[in-house]
Amino acid sequence: MSDITFRAMVVSKTDEKTYTREVTERSISDLPEGEVLVRVRYSSLNFKDGLSCIGNPGVTRNYPHTPGIDASGEVAESSDSRFKIGDSVIVTSYDLGMSTSGGFGQYIRVPAEWVVPLPEGLSLKDSMIFGTAGYTAALSVHALQKHGITPEQGEIVVTGSTGGVGSVAVALLSHLGYTVVASTGKKEETDFLKGLGAAEIVSREEVNDESKKPLLRERWAGAVDTVGGTTLAALLKATKRGGAVAATGLVASAELSTTVFPFILRGVSLLGIDSGFTPTKLRRKIWNKLAGIWKFPQLEQLKIDCTLEELDPEIDKILAGGQRGRVVVDLE
Repeated sequence: MSDITFRAMVVSKTDEKTYTREVTERSISDLPEGEVLVRVRYSSLNFKDGLSCIGNPGVTRNYPHTPGIDASGEVAESSDSRFKIGDSVIVTSYDLGMSTSGGFGQYIRVPAEWVVPLPEGLSLKDSMIFGTAGYTAALSVHALQKHGITPEQGEIVVTGSTGGVGSVAVALLSHLGYTVVASTGKKEETDFLKGLGAAEIVSREEVNDESKKPLLRERWAGAVDTVGGTTLAALLKATKRGGAVAATGLVASAELSTTVFPFILRGVSLLGIDSGFTPTKLRRKIWNKLAGIWKFPQLEQLKIDCTLEELDPEIDKILAGGQRGRVVVDLE
């Protein structure tokens, strides 16, 4: 199959600060080595993909490059006995779409350890409505549950609630019986968040606190934070005794300035969520849950569809913070 060509988005570096994007033809022979070749049917757009498209060196250093940290499709070739031609699979995280040619192309070639069989109960498209963002949200909920946070203990706040991780977290937590407070800077998305199951919508300013107070009034039983910075510090200060905050992102800042008081006076826990290199056993467990008891009825409400040729403006939108929910890319 080495001489087969396929359509892909290619990001090229034209000078030190300029990167261009175009949908063009690539050859399978150009793909990196790996045990499994996948014919990609669907991908999805994540903020990290946007960063790859504008030359962020923490994501991608070598260009030309095809982004896309998510992909689902069928096995086209495999030298690993665990996968056979025609198997439906999911590939997310690891180095896909970063230094390894990603899901914004009709074919990817990856190590077998990166590949997850598509669980029964999920379609290829469903898996990309979740994608890395939804998987990260699910890991966050899993971490809160493992810590012992139950619906009876009180409100769970989700920051950046209209984004990919946040919107899935709102819907999933609500589906599991939690009282969810959605924090957002987009008042116009109130109906969207209520439709996902949020019991209350609050402004990002209400959740944030830039004072130097070491502790705030106890409110949250737990939190899923995509924002970082002073928002994450404020969540820690306002979490109830024995509660926990799952940290997934740094939309506002990678810096965290706080004191030890939430930890030593209230026993609050900060749970770091690393979706990129989850152990295989846990990765499959989470995907199986998303295909089963964690698959919530509002899944279709989260996504918009686009083709590879329609993807460019969606990338600009996610970089500007204007995206809502999930963008699913059709590579049929």
